[in-house]
Amino acid sequence: MSNIGRGERNMNSLDAVEKVLSDAGEPLHYEEITKRILKQRLWKTEGKTPWATISARLSTDVKKNGAKSRFQRTAPGMYGLRSWGLPERPEKPGAKPKKAKSAPAERLSFTDATERVLDKLGGKQPMHYRDITAKALDLDLVTTAGKTPEATLYAQAITEIQRKKKRGERPRFVMHGKGYVGLSKWMATGLAFQIEQHNQQVRKKLHQQIGKMEWAEFEELIGMLLAKLGFEDVSVTSRSSDGGIDVRGTMVTGDVIGTRMAVQVKRWKKNVQAPTVQQVRGSLGSHEQGLIITTSDFSKGACTEAERPDATPVGLMNGEQLVKLLIENDIGVSRTTYDLIEMGEVDSQ
Repeated sequence: MSNIGRGERNMNSLDAVEKVLSDAGEPLHYEEITKRILKQRLWKTEGKTPWATISARLSTDVKKNGAKSRFQRTAPGMYGLRSWGLPERPEKPGAKPKKAKSAPAERLSFTDATERVLDKLGGKQPMHYRDITAKALDLDLVTTAGKTPEATLYAQAITEIQRKKKRGERPRFVMHGKGYVGLSKWMATGLAFQIEQHNQQVRKKLHQQIGKMEWAEFEELIGMLLAKLGFEDVSVTSRSSDGGIDVRGTMVTGDVIGTRMAVQVKRWKKNVQAPTVQQVRGSLGSHEQGLIITTSDFSKGACTEAERPDATPVGLMNGEQLVKLLIENDIGVSRTTYDLIEMGEVDSQ
């Protein structure tokens, strides 16, 4: 998982919620949102019930700002980003969020619960999404007060498939028609497997290609990617006076919050070590945060140094994450689409 999010500490609570939801790509319960916020150290609180705090602030923001809120309640206790355009499920009048007295039990997202049910109970056979939902609720894998959890589960599975395909990755799920869902790992042969094998080879070749690029071309490539990711004022610095920084830009969150980022790129085969992280941190300007992008990977010491709580955070992006983002943003690849026809119902009358 990318450490970019760890370079965005000291956010206010709602900005941290937006970051977590944006990374998840699907609605989450406020307890799960809080868990991820605290794990990534995006927001600090001295309170003993941070779950209740997040719940209250989300509920207040949605109630106060209505359609102008960044968030929407998709089911009691469940929140997503309004930009997703999901159906909204208001709380019952007068309902108040329950205060968490202690850390809640771990809950799964609808998509993770779908995978768990299929893996444990599917017997390598597709299941109808209504049956999957019923099993997930019976096993207490998800918590929802929504009136249509089946529709939510099915919609989120479809959304994940689309997102994975956009990235050129093999989705976890396969739709078999008429509401039946299966796991792609069950398909060792067939068209889906062949496509995944092909895409895996393309990802490998793209990784090799960026490792052979001229240095100036590689820096420009990173600048292009950052612009696609929503960075503004992206500029490749002069090699003679960059102080270890190769690209600078402003990462904009929610069209409101701007974070100045200083990026060092490493077209290396060896892993990046802790001293490189320290060098980047020492080269940061006033109010800047750091990011290191490498074609290789990071040592354990580098990861520990990047997360050191008493120092300016430095985000880390390894070669695998870099390739995924390039493909997701159609940089260095092209897409080919074919029409696949399947048998449907034939009315003989």
